[in-house]
Amino acid sequence: MDDTLSITLHFGSWTLPMTIKRDEEYVYRQAEKLIKERFNFYTNSYPGQNTEMYLVMTILDIAVQSKRQEAEGDAEPILQLIRPLLSEVEAALVKK
Repeated sequence: MDDTLSITLHFGSWTLPMTIKRDEEYVYRQAEKLIKERFNFYTNSYPGQNTEMYLVMTILDIAVQSKRQEAEGDAEPILQLIRPLLSEVEAALVKK
């Protein structure tokens, strides 16, 4: 069985044919949906801009969200190490 899939993503009047891994179709479809939602938000919120400006706003918005999630995710391994230490400190303070 071929593990690739040909799909076409649609953004306004643009089409983007792609060959992707079959198990990643959902992610690509969700990305397409997110881009459309954010693009529509900016076109409705800031009328009168050109398409390039809306694209830049959309890209920046999604990049900022991605970086925020990345930063939150990066802290988790540290938190996992710190939690037991905090518990020990709290237990020691209670004993005093």
